[in-house]
This record gives sequence, structure tokens and C-alpha cells, in this order.
Amino acid sequence: MTINRLIINKNNMRGQYFKKLLGFIVIYSYLRKVFNRNNDMKKIRNLIVITISALLVACATKPQYNYVKVTGGGNICYEEKGKGTPLILLHGHSLDMRMWDGQFDEFAKHYRTIRLDFRGYGKSSEQIEGFQFTHVDDLITLMDSLRIARANIVGLSMGGFIAGDLLAMHPERIKKCVLASGSIRRGSKGPSEPMDSKEHSKRDAEIKALSEKGVDVMKSEWIDALVNGGGSKRESIRKPLGKMIGEWTAWQPQNKEARLYYAKDAWEQLTTKRPKTPVLMLHGETENKKGMPKEAFYLPNFTRYTLPDCGHMMNMEQPEAFNSVVLKFLGR
Repeated sequence: MTINRLIINKNNMRGQYFKKLLGFIVIYSYLRKVFNRNNDMKKIRNLIVITISALLVACATKPQYNYVKVTGGGNICYEEKGKGTPLILLHGHSLDMRMWDGQFDEFAKHYRTIRLDFRGYGKSSEQIEGFQFTHVDDLITLMDSLRIARANIVGLSMGGFIAGDLLAMHPERIKKCVLASGSIRRGSKGPSEPMDSKEHSKRDAEIKALSEKGVDVMKSEWIDALVNGGGSKRESIRKPLGKMIGEWTAWQPQNKEARLYYAKDAWEQLTTKRPKTPVLMLHGETENKKGMPKEAFYLPNFTRYTLPDCGHMMNMEQPEAFNSVVLKFLGR
């Protein structure tokens, strides 16, 4: 896997730098002709310095996306920054790694921070109907490829489902775990229970209904639901959510997904293993989560915290407060 990752990264970087170099050559050649008419060599020298400096800045500031090969011929896109203990950020459904824009640079000051697009989202490859895989297995492949034995894990919503799967199935791969507005889907079927004829029929009906309703309408309603469930700063997240959800292919609601989470299978493992991994469960105040979650009874080092004045998308709505709580839990 490491060899595949290096080949993909090398080809990707070559293509990016070739495009920049080609653009530099074209612009320089044109302007050189202009300045040559006046025989102004000093201006030409200055032009070379300025253009090369601009090129170096562009190369340094533009995100460098990398890819790892996963099962079924798929690719997972990721970005990393910083040094030290690995910290991996897991995004929510219909979104992508950009939902962590308010955390990525800040966390990278303290950790080797990695954010990724899961299969079917962002820059990663699309899912294939009928092909069985799980998001957590793709995450393990990424960690193995980057030679990460253990990492701090922060997952929100769908990312929390995946973090919960990892916590239950592979607790030895986690140093500390943050489950934000999402945990193990203990009420859902895992890969051990394939979709039966009744479920196939139900999904056919749901897909047909969505086709009649329209994907754009569904996306608009989904954005409204995420925004309207927030706190006083909820409107600040409408634009970034709209951009990510607008660019989302919406493959998932229009097709029959595989069992992407270990779900019930993971819950069984969690209740049996009772991992000692330190776990922080976060919820936004306006989510109105009451009572002690069941995870608390099976996790000896469990902590729960409610973040004030925010909803489901707490990290986007209250980034400074979210960052402070998470960094304190992780030990910074």
C-alpha cells in the first residue's frame, strides 16, 4: 500500500508542478518579448525574480492532496500537516474534509494532523453499488499506508459512527477518541447481515421517491435542517455547508449502499472488550441530548461534555470553543 501511495503522490505532484512551470514559461516568454522592445534587461531580471517568487509561494500555499489505494480499485484522498502524535479528523455525511477548516491549522500546531475524504465524498473515488467495504477498513488502510500504529481520532456525525467502529473493532489503534454528535450505530445492521429482499424493496421505493422529489430539493432541505438546528451563530455555517453539500454527488441516497458501518457487530465487540481508551463524547447544546449514553457503561475512561450555543455541526458553528475542549482532552 505504501508503494501505491508514493506512486500516486509522486505523479500527482509532478502534474501540479508541471502545470505551474508551464504557466511560468508562457507568461515569462510573453513579457520578455514586451520588455525586449525597449532593451530593458534590468526589468527582465526583476521580472524573473518576481515570477519565480510567485511560483514558489503558489507551490507552498496550495494544498497538496495525497491518495491511498483501497479495496475495489478505489482511492482515498487525504491532506496532512504538522508533526508529532498523529491526529485524524473524520468528516460527516454529505460533507468532506473541508468541514475541518476551522480545526486543521490549529490542531497542526500540536499534532501531525490528517484529514481525509471517505469513499463517495469529496476528492475520493465514488462507491460502487454491490461492492462491500466499510469506512473504518478504509481508515485502517490509510493508517497502515502512513505507518501510523496509533492515533488520536476525532469524528463528527458520520465520522463519529466510523470512530465508534474503530474504537470497538480496533481499540489498540486509538490513543484518545472524540465522538462528536455520533457514535456506534448499534441499531443498524452490519456486514454480517446482508440486505434482504424486504430491504431491497424499501430502498427501491426510497430511491424512486427521491427521483420524483429531486436531489436539489433534498439537498436544500438538508442544509436547512443542519443550519436551523444550531445556536446563535447558525447562519455562519450556511455558506460553507452549502458549498460542500452542493458539490456532493449524492450517490448514497440515489443508490443501494453496502453495509458501511460495523454497527451492531461493533456494539457487540465494544460491550465485550470494554476498551480502556479515553473517550470524550460531545454534543451541541441545541441537540438536547438527555440522560447518560449507553457507551458510558462499557467505557471505563468515558467523559461527556455539552458544547454551549451550538447544534450538530458544532465544530463549524463554534470552532474556537470546540478546539479548546478537544485540545484540552487530548492533553494540549
